[in-house]
Amino acid sequence: MSEHDPYVRVRGAREHNLRDVDVDIPRDTFVVFTGVSGSGKSSLAFGTLYAEAQRRYFESIAPYARRLIQQVGAPHVDGIEGLPPAIALRQQRSAPTSRSTVGTLTTLSNSLRMLFSRAGEYPPGAPRLDSDAFSPNTAAGACPNCSGLGRVHDVDEASLVPDPDLSIRDGAIAAWPGAWYGKNLRDILATLGYDVDRPWRELPKAERDWILFTEDQPVVTVHPVRDASRIQRDYQGTYSSARRIVLKTFATSKSATQRKRVERFLRSGPCPICHGRRLRPASLAVTFAGYDIAALVALPLTEAARVLAEAKPDGEAAATICADLGARIAVLVELGLGYLAMARETPTLSSGELQRLRLATQLRSGLFGVVYVLDEPSAGLHAADTEALLVVLDRLRAAGNSLFVVEHRMAVARRAGWLVDVGPGAGEGGGRILYSGPPAGLREVADSATRRFLFPAGPPPVREPRPAGAWLTLTGVTLHNLRDLDVAFPLGVFTVVTGVSGSGKSSLVGGVLAEVTAAHLGTGAEPDEDGGPVSGEVRAVEGLAAIDRLVRVDQKPIGRTPRSNLATYTGLFDTVRRLFAETDAARARGWTASRFSFNVAEGRCETCAGEGFVAVELLFLPGTYAPCPTCHGARYDPATLEVAYRGLNVADVLGLTVDDAADFLADVPAAARSLTTLREVGLGYLRLGQPATELSGGEAQRIKLASELQRARRGHTLYVLDEPTAGLHPADVELLMRQLHGLVDAGNTVVVVEHDLDVIAGADWLIDLGPGGGVHGGRIVASGVPGDVAARGAGVTARFLGGG
Repeated sequence: MSEHDPYVRVRGAREHNLRDVDVDIPRDTFVVFTGVSGSGKSSLAFGTLYAEAQRRYFESIAPYARRLIQQVGAPHVDGIEGLPPAIALRQQRSAPTSRSTVGTLTTLSNSLRMLFSRAGEYPPGAPRLDSDAFSPNTAAGACPNCSGLGRVHDVDEASLVPDPDLSIRDGAIAAWPGAWYGKNLRDILATLGYDVDRPWRELPKAERDWILFTEDQPVVTVHPVRDASRIQRDYQGTYSSARRIVLKTFATSKSATQRKRVERFLRSGPCPICHGRRLRPASLAVTFAGYDIAALVALPLTEAARVLAEAKPDGEAAATICADLGARIAVLVELGLGYLAMARETPTLSSGELQRLRLATQLRSGLFGVVYVLDEPSAGLHAADTEALLVVLDRLRAAGNSLFVVEHRMAVARRAGWLVDVGPGAGEGGGRILYSGPPAGLREVADSATRRFLFPAGPPPVREPRPAGAWLTLTGVTLHNLRDLDVAFPLGVFTVVTGVSGSGKSSLVGGVLAEVTAAHLGTGAEPDEDGGPVSGEVRAVEGLAAIDRLVRVDQKPIGRTPRSNLATYTGLFDTVRRLFAETDAARARGWTASRFSFNVAEGRCETCAGEGFVAVELLFLPGTYAPCPTCHGARYDPATLEVAYRGLNVADVLGLTVDDAADFLADVPAAARSLTTLREVGLGYLRLGQPATELSGGEAQRIKLASELQRARRGHTLYVLDEPTAGLHPADVELLMRQLHGLVDAGNTVVVVEHDLDVIAGADWLIDLGPGGGVHGGRIVASGVPGDVAARGAGVTARFLGGG
């Protein structure tokens, strides 16, 4: 190969399902990898190209890192030539910590703190503060009362004593621990002279307050009531108030069960000292352009940029910082993220928003000669936002970089300079390069599942919308940017809620519609990732009587360690374990189904405790998982693996894809039902034992949907889904929509948040939120049958549906 060869040349790639692939991919080009879900696109882009670039980087730095990376494993490929350094921007949710924000992720917070330190307006006589004093994540800046979190947890009488008609003996103080400890506390109170048999509400307030909130810890000699069945001696008992027990357990207990038990007695609210602003008073006393730093980071980025642009800072350094902040915010606004505030906590962001934040940060890094490997950058984006994304990607390429993008959206594929189509099917049916070249050439490739979507023969067939049977009406909805909104959802039909990023779709559907229905059905509000319910306020609701069940199918992981997998989540593995327990070999050894569980000590590999992987911690780098050096990923000990069912051991069965397992277990009704539904939602390529840590949000959502579909169907259920097409090729979207429309045909209601234009066009009813994001959104700009909305041209979505 000549030194100036413009191609990355891959030879003999065998990662996952790739079949000894050879392919040449041009550098300095916008390259899109297409193919059905599970075809091998990500195995080529991430598992081979990026993994090899990462391996070469680690080889260049230190023997210590080299040993660890060899343990993690190099990609299965004979060779790659012409590969530049690579940066991966994956779809992933952030770690659930409220200390990580948009500002910290993009490093905008660093510059802003420097600006306040150098150019802020200080009160007369106040000393100049270091930039650390403007961070709630440092001892110098954090409010001492809430440790910089902005919220405090405490208890009140109503939370500790939910039923004041009960006496202490009958369990009035629900926050007390159970069993002996609770009885001990009761006996101590009786010894101290409190009436434990009188209804709680009849006790004097001073007594109630002391019992619940005192910081005193008196020690008394308790004389237990004599019990003929056992000898009970006097003992020294120490009293702790209910408040003290709850707060101490929540703060120090290592038991998740104990923490969860006491969490329900806590009341969370803004810190009374900093009023939720997270900083010390001295830091909040400094202003810039009339704002303290907490107020400035709470503004939408578009508004913060305006404040900085209009400011007249003293000194060249401050002017430079202001200009730099403005330029960096401009990129975020261009990517459709102007509605976010720097203070927005990252756990509340979608994976698409997170990826675009990282992309904007890279755009300002000034790197060139790098390969950016992106995982569906258009995920979670309205068609209007995708146009802005493509402009930014073009700029990255024009700066002298290569873009290798795994994508399913045809609007992105059409803009590519080069297309690599992998397939033709998924799993064992894929892994071949069907085409590599300019997009127009794919028109001639008959085997390609992508071809008919990239070059449609005509407009998609128009489906006759179903009429609404009844309506569910919400009046006066208020949550986030939804302000006193009135909305009506038709029942018995397929409804799509759409709109640009940040317009309020998830707030309306997940935060209000689902929560109101859950409350009506008595299933309660599910906490969000920060621990609190995400429900909003609704003034009036009509029509809930027509719904008798709610199913929420979200994109949260089905588990956070390799121990969780598709087979365990769906219940399929229970059937598999029973099959192995019924073999002659298992019976001869006296083994039950539990022997074949990797969660039970007797049959699993002890090195990895049945996970198949061991955690590898890398200094200065994210931790990762590597195959177990003892069982090599099999999860079980050698004796367990000697038992075979139809020639396969239990690890072999976990290694089957859903498609292969459907043939292998076709005559086992309980297994066949699960496997059929998994195939019907486009997951035939996944392995039964595929760890939860390897699944995308879209795959996790479809596994949950399949688990629901395999149950006996009944009408009058409300199904709520958040972008169910995420991570799906258009051919797989067709499969999924067939299932969802089938639920409606069975008498149910389906409401989805979605951006896919074919899904929107095929809906019975459309609710379009906007017109913008954040404070510029939260209103219904159009609703009705999709064809009518398109014809009227109201709202941004109509333009892409063919209207306006």
